[in-house]
Formats: sequence, structure tokens, C-alpha cells
Amino acid sequence: MAQPNMTAGKSTKKLLRTQRSEGSHWVGDGFPVRSLFAYSNLGPMISPFLLLDYAGPLEFPPTRKRLGVGEHPHRGFETVTIVYSGEVEHRDSSGSGGRIGPGDVQWMTAASGLVHEEFHGRDFAERGGVLEMVQLWVNLPAKEKMSPPRYQGILNNQIPALSLPGDNGSVRIIAGEYDGVKGPARTFTPINVWDLHLTGEQPFCLPVPEGYNTILAVLKGSVHVNGSDVIGTAEVGLFERSGDRICIDSAQDATALLLSGEPIDEPIVGSGPFVMNNADEIRQAISDYQSGRMGRLS
Repeated sequence: MAQPNMTAGKSTKKLLRTQRSEGSHWVGDGFPVRSLFAYSNLGPMISPFLLLDYAGPLEFPPTRKRLGVGEHPHRGFETVTIVYSGEVEHRDSSGSGGRIGPGDVQWMTAASGLVHEEFHGRDFAERGGVLEMVQLWVNLPAKEKMSPPRYQGILNNQIPALSLPGDNGSVRIIAGEYDGVKGPARTFTPINVWDLHLTGEQPFCLPVPEGYNTILAVLKGSVHVNGSDVIGTAEVGLFERSGDRICIDSAQDATALLLSGEPIDEPIVGSGPFVMNNADEIRQAISDYQSGRMGRLS
């Protein structure tokens, strides 16, 4: 009996461009980051995502000093912190907080506004070690930008992990769904955040919804796509919206994030820690922060 054609009716999303972070900078005194993409120059191509900072890997000597970034505000979006090595402590003006370590995720919805701080975990700082993490900014639609803040602390053992086809590695489903398995993160718009460890040399495809913006951010190693294109360490590949899968030809011991989401086709106006839809809303955010209406950390 003839086997069914598993690729019938499917089309591959084509790679539009690859880009690499130029240089690095410090956020506070605890996070040496490379910005792999940002809405300032990519806007609609990456919506609903706004920014991805990759911190480390960098070894810190033991210290009793609090390394990180102190009290600062956010409004209009969410921050998603994924730790690969080390520990991060979070505290915010909504009363939420926690410590996350390797494999854990902190999903903070700033929405209407809060102030928070992020430092190395105290135990990690005292013993020293390698810090490696990413922080992703996810936009909110206009109707949700003034929603109440919320916090999701997602531990490694709460994130489902599946093997990829052909023993090509594994995927952790942080948000969205893969192969019928849903991730634990609650989101405002349809998005997928998949943490990939790619180890195989055989080609395979990953399903990604038609019409979604799709980004493959390679943190370590390299990934071959489209027959000849290579996405290397600290590089991102941006794919076109049309198509319902991306196909990977091979990978060399790669750690990567596959980000896909339904675009939010609304104006984006940002200023530092605020991302809104127009300049008046930015001015209001600054005023609300300065007057204490986003709260304070005691």
C-alpha cells in the first residue's frame, strides 16, 4: 500500500534575512547583553515580539555585592526571562517576585505599569559562576495595554519537553503548542515560544501557523536552513509570514528559540521602558511613573 504524502498541501516559510548583533552593552552591572533584535528597526517583521536580549555566557567571581539592575518601570508589554545558567531574583511593585534558575522562566506582564528590580540570585552571587539568560519583550494589543499587571513564575519541571523528529534534539514548549502539547505560559495573543536543543544532522520540519511572524534565534552553535543558509551563534533568522512550516537541514549542537506569533498590526511607539501606541500615551506613562502611580519598591 502506498504511504500517504505527509508534506502534501504544506509550504515552507522562506528565510527573509539573517542578522547578527553588533556589539554588546551592560544592563546595570549584572547583565552583559547582546540585543539580537529590536522593534526600533524591524517593527512589523517581528510583531508581536519587540526585543530579544541575550546575556552572557559570562563567568562572575564570588561576591556579596548585589549585581543587576535596580528599580525601573515598564508599561505596555511583557518581559519573558529564560535562564540557562545562574540565577535571577525578581521583585516588583505589584507584590510579585521570585528566584529562577536553570531552565526556569519568569513571565512578567507589566501592562498598565509597575516598577521592578532584577538581580543575580544571592546564593549564585556568593558562590560565583556562569550567567546565561535571555530576556524577550512581547507586545500587548492596545486593548490590553492598561490591563492589571501579573506575574508567572514557571519552573523547569512545569515545562513539557518532547523529542524532535529523527532524534534531532528536543523542544521545550514554554508558550503555545507543539505536536498537541501545550506550554504553561498564559498569553494575550496567539504566540509560540519554543526552547530548542538541536543535535542532529538530518533534515526535519517544524509546524508554524500560516500568517505568523517567525523568528529563529540561535544562541549557541549553528543551524542550516533553506538548503544553504546558515544562522550562527548570536544570530537570528527572520522568516516570511506565508507558509506553515520551517525546515531545518542540519544543526551543530545548537541552542535556539523558535518564536512565532500572530502579528499585532497596530502602531508601535516606544520610549525606553514604555511601549505604547502613540506619543500621548508615552507622555502619560512617564507622568504616571514620576508621580508614583506605578508603585514603588519598599
